[in-house]
Amino acid sequence: MRIVLLGAPGSGKGTQATNLVEKYGITHLSTGDMLRAEVSAGTALGVEAKKIMDAGQLVSDDIVLGMIKNNIESIDGGFLLDGFPRNLNQAEALDELLAQIGEPIDKVIFFDVPFDIIKERLMSRGRSDDTEETIEKRRKVYESETAPLINYYTKQGKLVTVEGVGEVNEISQRIFKALS
Repeated sequence: MRIVLLGAPGSGKGTQATNLVEKYGITHLSTGDMLRAEVSAGTALGVEAKKIMDAGQLVSDDIVLGMIKNNIESIDGGFLLDGFPRNLNQAEALDELLAQIGEPIDKVIFFDVPFDIIKERLMSRGRSDDTEETIEKRRKVYESETAPLINYYTKQGKLVTVEGVGEVNEISQRIFKALS
């Protein structure tokens, strides 16, 4: 099974990723973790990414897609992609890449959580960058960039919407039921 997680920051993607990986025996591919691993290993992509990050810039979609391709080709079985795509251009490029390597996405799980609950969750994490101001900025970026992916994947018949409010195990059961 090849899954993409979609939802606002604080919607529970990271928490549920662990349960999905365990239940389905798939590999968790976090773009942030991949990036750190490539840099640490000193690969060609990692060296290029490090230069960009050291300059305070965002790593290009091409570099991220290259890392995703390398990781998918190095594993057997399914995967869960977390942290990518974040906008329509990335989603289209990802679909193209996955079609080329014969590993198209099966399902996109969208975590539907009201913003007041997301804000409460983020504020309770205790991270220094989880201020009301930064949370509001991230919400606006999510709404303008990432939310359009809901329609994109709905049109493909791949979107599964899961209510992301409740106990962790309740939400996991909703996901498992939606995927079965």
